[in-house]
Amino acid sequence: MRPAVARYLHDELAAQIRARHAGTRPRAEHTIEANLAILRDLARFLHQHSITDWALVGTAPIESFLNQRPADAARILSVARRFFRWTRHHHLTLADPTRGIQRQRVRAFQGVTLTRVQQRQMMRRWTDPNQGHPHERLVGLLALLHAASQAELRALRLDDIDHGTRRIRLGHRPHPVPLDPVSWAALQASLDHHTALATANPHLIVTRATRARQTPASTAYLCHVLDDTDISIRTLRATRITDLIAALDPKVVAVALGMDPEGVLTYLRDDVDTVRLPANT
Repeated sequence: MRPAVARYLHDELAAQIRARHAGTRPRAEHTIEANLAILRDLARFLHQHSITDWALVGTAPIESFLNQRPADAARILSVARRFFRWTRHHHLTLADPTRGIQRQRVRAFQGVTLTRVQQRQMMRRWTDPNQGHPHERLVGLLALLHAASQAELRALRLDDIDHGTRRIRLGHRPHPVPLDPVSWAALQASLDHHTALATANPHLIVTRATRARQTPASTAYLCHVLDDTDISIRTLRATRITDLIAALDPKVVAVALGMDPEGVLTYLRDDVDTVRLPANT
């Protein structure tokens, strides 16, 4: 079964070169390598079932192979379909064994979240004004307690702060976010730092590079502001969203955070709280 795959690889590389010359998006080399790995695994599976020619492959063996790797089934099926379209075009097979097979790609959250113990450790750190930079405390608390994203934190401006009601506007959220005393104290510390810099930059988070500008802090700065904790903004935000999803209606969470409902549901996939199920289930 190797010769057909070798010819297929040759055509894929030729298509990559043509795309580069035409100025369109070529298929990345790591993508081609990943696709070849899938075809290799498929060929080994077929060989174990005494199928030694691509022309002899039927629908049943393809479905059996997909059932062995359900998490990657949609990706595998896409690669197989592309390959068997090529084999039909080059008269190596008469029929496409992937025709009629459906595998829906289920998006599910596969990131990292903090345990309750880790959350308490971070809260103790960020409620201590003598630990960490003011930006670290602000970013950490807003991400952990209010699910603030990196983009929302970068865009936060001084005029987004309502001192009378202790609320802030975050990104495209439809309603201002009320701050708890801990988050408000961290915000005040960042305001004091902003004043000490004597800058006219309208953003709350200002660095030495943006002190004389009007632009927000760089993405790199936000990526490294929590380096001392070895925790990312993404992890803190995901922790908060998963907690909210477990306790509230996902639609309510989506509206409150200004997110797409489908994006919120990814945090709920494959996560069933058995305590909340009826007793007879």
